[in-house]
Amino acid sequence: MTQPINKDPAAQSLTVKNMAQKNMDGFNWIGLQTLAMKETARFVNVYSQTLVAPVMTTLLFFAVFALAFGGSGRSMGDIPYMQFLAPGLVMMTMVQNAFSNTSSSIVISKVQRNIVDVLMPPLSPLELLLGYCAGGVARGLAVGIVTSCVMAFFTDMSIHAIWAVAAFAILGTLMLSLLGILGGLWSEKFDHIAAVTNFIVTPLAFLSGTFYSIERLPPMWQAAAHVDPFFFMIDGFRYGFLGQSDSHPLLGLAVLVGVNAGLFAAAHWMLRTGYKIKQ
Repeated sequence: MTQPINKDPAAQSLTVKNMAQKNMDGFNWIGLQTLAMKETARFVNVYSQTLVAPVMTTLLFFAVFALAFGGSGRSMGDIPYMQFLAPGLVMMTMVQNAFSNTSSSIVISKVQRNIVDVLMPPLSPLELLLGYCAGGVARGLAVGIVTSCVMAFFTDMSIHAIWAVAAFAILGTLMLSLLGILGGLWSEKFDHIAAVTNFIVTPLAFLSGTFYSIERLPPMWQAAAHVDPFFFMIDGFRYGFLGQSDSHPLLGLAVLVGVNAGLFAAAHWMLRTGYKIKQ
């Protein structure tokens, strides 16, 4: 004879409280907070891989440009090259980690077939999307803060406009978090998400003015750079530190807001329709 399943009273109470909160205001704040905390705990629990390793990789890039390419003796206009380079490296590291956090979370859940653990709770597509984004942005910003603090020992990291640093950091990590969600939902195995990283994220990050000013490019390539949202992200973030940029910061903010709105709508549609996550 089948015995009844004993439910944990604490878990049952949390579920009732969660449903009551959702029914009261139409939005599952407790569920959203729980998912955001789960996504944040994913990278905090393995900080040596998610926080320490990116800092070391960024410092290696910095050392290569300073030593092998003679960066310490060069300048970009009237700004020392290494001071010009540092914000670009920080932003590149931030967005790569934001992308990795959301994409890996979804792909691993799909491959291990435990994505149902996220789909079964009373979370709407909007709540799922916000929870994943919160984790990606949190990891990106955490990596950026740690990397900037370490980089300050090797070059000047004084801030010219805090609003630009904060705005472009948040919008940039949000953009890559959303792109990671889209890539994770589209991917069916790790090879697929690796292709997105290798053929979309990395090339756009490297060719967007991370290591140079696009003013030094031929006119055709300058025009191409201006259709790359990564350029506005890095250029605006660099403006926050140096006070100089290749485009107007407000134009960059407008571009990133528009791109994020499009990616948000696409990701919400994929979650709402259950694209490759509901059979």
